[in-house]
Amino acid sequence: MADNKKPVDSLGPDKGRPGSHLQDAVPAGGHACDVRTATCFIDDRVAFLQKIRTIAESFDTHIICFNAGMLAGKRHAQVALHHAVRSFHNGSMVSDTVEMEALLFAAGSRQCSVAALFGIHEGDNSMFVCCYPTRDGVWDALAPLLSITDYEGDTIDPHKRAYLMELFGITKEEMATCSGNRIIELVLERIALLEVYR
Repeated sequence: MADNKKPVDSLGPDKGRPGSHLQDAVPAGGHACDVRTATCFIDDRVAFLQKIRTIAESFDTHIICFNAGMLAGKRHAQVALHHAVRSFHNGSMVSDTVEMEALLFAAGSRQCSVAALFGIHEGDNSMFVCCYPTRDGVWDALAPLLSITDYEGDTIDPHKRAYLMELFGITKEEMATCSGNRIIELVLERIALLEVYR
C-alpha cells in the first residue's frame, strides 16, 4: 500500500469498469475515492496483503480491503476512509498507515487488534475494496486477486442488524427512538465519536 506521503491529484476513474462501484469525493483530501464490492479466497493473508501493497505502491495510491460482513454497507467504508484521510492531513493519525487508520475508524476503536478484524482473513472473503485516490488501471491490476461483484452490500436484514448492534454497542433503546432503519446512521455516529474522543 502506498506510503503515507500526501496523495497527489487523482488521475480519474477507470473507463468501462465492470461491477458495482461507488465513486465520491473525499473532502478531507480533495481527491476522489472508488469503493467496490468484491469476493476472493485467501490462502495466505500476509502474502495477499503484500500483493495488494505492491499494486498500491505501483499506482501511487492506497488500497483498503474491508470485511463487508462487519460493515453497515458501502457508506460505512466511505466514511471510515474519509475520517482516515482527514486524520492524515491533520497529522492526527494514531496508526502508521492510512490503511490501518481506515480500519480503526471502521471499527470505531483505537485498538489495532480490533481493527484488524474489519480487514481481510484467510478463507472466503466478501469485501468492500477502496482505492484512494482513484487511478486508471488499478482495478485491472487487482483482477487476478479478486472478483468485482454486482452485489451492492447495503442490505441489512434483521440478523445483520442484531450483529451490528452487538458489535458497536447500540442499544434497543437507541433503535426504538429512531424512525425507520437507522442502524447505519447509528454506526456512523460511533465512528464520528472515535475522532472526537481521540
